[in-house]
Amino acid sequence: MSVLEKEELMSAEINIEYHCKSLSDFQLKRILRAMAYRYSPPVTAYLSDVFITSECAVGIVFGHTEPGQFEQRADGHILQTSCIEHLKKVGRYWVITTEEGRFVLTSFKRGLGRASLRALIATMIKTT
Repeated sequence: MSVLEKEELMSAEINIEYHCKSLSDFQLKRILRAMAYRYSPPVTAYLSDVFITSECAVGIVFGHTEPGQFEQRADGHILQTSCIEHLKKVGRYWVITTEEGRFVLTSFKRGLGRASLRALIATMIKTT
């Protein structure tokens, strides 16, 4: 094989990165408690260590109903939802509805999470 052919093969390589994070005992307890609750309609997944950015939720996904062909939404992976269309407090947890489904926010990122949720709530409330 010539050097040129080897270079062409090398340029055809694809690198896939998986972003994954393990959950703490606190986060796992919160997720298990949230999963024990019966939501109507059912939820798509549970998000932990959440913060809100650009009207989307970002967090560590757990229990996703459709983890994806390459497991990109499998437990412990970082997930960013599409834009939040609806926000509601159900029991002890916030539930968001997006184009992709319904997500339970089980815990918030320290220092940033709750403040970003309050900012989202402020923008969702219509003032006259």
